[in-house]
Amino acid sequence: MSDAQDPADRDAPPRLGPRGLDRPPVDPEAASVFGRPEGVDGAFGDRATSPNGSRTRLAPAPTAALAGAFGRAEGSTGPALQRPPETGGPRHPDEDAFWDGDTPAREDPWRRPETGVELGPPPVADRPPVSAPVPGPRLSVREVLFGGRVQPRALVVLGLIALLVGAVGGMVGRYTVEGANSLTDPGATLAEVSEAKERPPGSVADVAARVLPAVVSIDVKVGDQGGTGSGVVIDPAGYVLTNNHVIAPAANTPNGTVQAVFNDGTRVPAAVVGRDPKTDLAVLKVQVTNPTVAQFGSRGGLAVGDSVIAIGSPLGLAGTVTTGIVSALDRPVRLDGQGDDIAVIDAVQTDAAINPGNSGGALVDATGAVVGINTAIRSLSGGQDEGGSIGLGFAIPIDDARGIAEELIRTGTVTHADLGVNARSVTDGSADGAQVQNVVAGGPAAQAGILEGDVLVKVRDRTIAGADELIVAVREGEPGEAVPVELIRDGRPLTVTVTLGSD
Repeated sequence: MSDAQDPADRDAPPRLGPRGLDRPPVDPEAASVFGRPEGVDGAFGDRATSPNGSRTRLAPAPTAALAGAFGRAEGSTGPALQRPPETGGPRHPDEDAFWDGDTPAREDPWRRPETGVELGPPPVADRPPVSAPVPGPRLSVREVLFGGRVQPRALVVLGLIALLVGAVGGMVGRYTVEGANSLTDPGATLAEVSEAKERPPGSVADVAARVLPAVVSIDVKVGDQGGTGSGVVIDPAGYVLTNNHVIAPAANTPNGTVQAVFNDGTRVPAAVVGRDPKTDLAVLKVQVTNPTVAQFGSRGGLAVGDSVIAIGSPLGLAGTVTTGIVSALDRPVRLDGQGDDIAVIDAVQTDAAINPGNSGGALVDATGAVVGINTAIRSLSGGQDEGGSIGLGFAIPIDDARGIAEELIRTGTVTHADLGVNARSVTDGSADGAQVQNVVAGGPAAQAGILEGDVLVKVRDRTIAGADELIVAVREGEPGEAVPVELIRDGRPLTVTVTLGSD
């Protein structure tokens, strides 16, 4: 240690000198693989020629679009790195390799290694203006046809194509026009129609429009079961006349419900006021304000052949209107029933279509007045309300229905005149009648001297052709009324007077 050594260095620990480098010999095989080629001193060899004289394969030249977007500006020289766009042209030789602009060099992202890669705008270069395409010369029709500019074969083909397209278009147009004008072809004969529809007073349309609001649909439900019928509003207080068999299921069951549905869709509950099984009539009451009330006609004003209209809800189809004529008057019809509930009506027969659901609806004449309550049909199936209409419909005359309805509204029950006999229909080939099978002891017939085996042929002025007609003839009277009865006993005619009783 030298005497001139700094005192501070005397106290410092001794330093170790650098060790010699131990360079092991290079393996000849490794040198042949990883060593520099012969004649190359630097890190990289000549880019153009390899040591063995072969050309180095370079990447293909970039496309014009790629070179224009990322290449140097045209005519520029200098280092491979481009300068920031705002600094302009190439760097001056005396200028620092890393430039300073508005941003200090230490903060310049071009100098900070941690700066992320960014894609800058392409270099600005002066590009020649792109001129708009100049339209070429156009050929006139004369030059096309006679100037030799187009081959004659092409002209012929073009003409044939034009003719073919025109022919096809003409055929399509012809068939289209003929199909559209087939109904208005001057050669067609069309049925004549009037300029406007007329619905004069008294027409079916006029009558239906006036009566429909007074006819209601009746929906009856008992548990999961239900039925549909019809009814006629007969009083402003909301009384509705219908058939007993329409509402009987609900009337006989505590959980049964009855609803009336008016023509405008209004649905209201209906209460049973009274019913008469022997004439198959019933009256309901609905809570409505100012309902449309049907007007009554009369059986006496009807004649066989008169036009009639049936209105009701067949099969639940509310507001259905059918037309027909009066086929017969005073037709005794026995309705389906059991025991004392068997009803016999003195019906108005009509061929207007009546089906199940029409029951209780209105049969009106040409004036719109109600002349009957539709009640039953006869069909080929044999049942009263089975099958569909075959033109045999029956309605209770409004004269009989009106009197029974008024009595049901007043008292809730109806009493009928009774003769006090059971009879069956008989004929001897020349005359018909009702033969007495038994006589109720102490009854009106017994008191009048009618005996078993007598054949009753007339009550009042009405000829008796069978047992059903005897019933309706007796019910036309009132209890306590004395009526003459003609009969045949042992082949001899006899007339007795009977004071009708009450059922």
